[in-house]
Amino acid sequence: AGTGNLSIMLLERGCEVVSVEPNDAMREIGIERTKGAKIEWVRATGVDSTLQSGSFDWVTFGSSFNVMDRTEALKEAHRLLKGNGYFSCMWNHRDLNDPIQQKAENAILSIVPNYTRGVRREDQRPIIEAHKELFDNIIYIEEDFYFHQSLENYILAWQSVKNPYWDLETKEGQGIFDKITAKMREVLPQEFDIKYTTRCWSARKVG
Repeated sequence: AGTGNLSIMLLERGCEVVSVEPNDAMREIGIERTKGAKIEWVRATGVDSTLQSGSFDWVTFGSSFNVMDRTEALKEAHRLLKGNGYFSCMWNHRDLNDPIQQKAENAILSIVPNYTRGVRREDQRPIIEAHKELFDNIIYIEEDFYFHQSLENYILAWQSVKNPYWDLETKEGQGIFDKITAKMREVLPQEFDIKYTTRCWSARKVG
């Protein structure tokens, strides 16, 4: 669940939410942001949620399905869902042709030269289709959106993205991220409009 971005959107739509996040710092931010809402925060992972089997209508992975063993995540989602419940994995992809995004990516590459975008940019249909015993009726949707953002919120969004290049739970990872954000503050304006595309794959539980 990271810092609660998707959780908040689900709460706004009347859902009762259980948010799973292993990172203590991110979870604490999420708890603070959702105070007073119908939500429970759990310290666990997407492949071992510790939650009760067959107790959810919908299991979602917001910008997180790519940072764990996807087969194990699908098995865990299947275990958690009620009959005919749905699994969804989704990401907000930066428009790499946007000048702001190009400057941000150059800032990252100046500190982490081997940086790549990884599994999050791949089509997720093949991994779901490979487990037809777990999920079928795959649905794919995408939509562009433009977002007015402050530099600090943009940096916070990067902080909430799990990736193998800077593990914020380690001193080394935090140091790398601090260098990246310092570079971003040098090259990016204080506020800007920026384009993203949300891409989402959903599938229905089998059995």
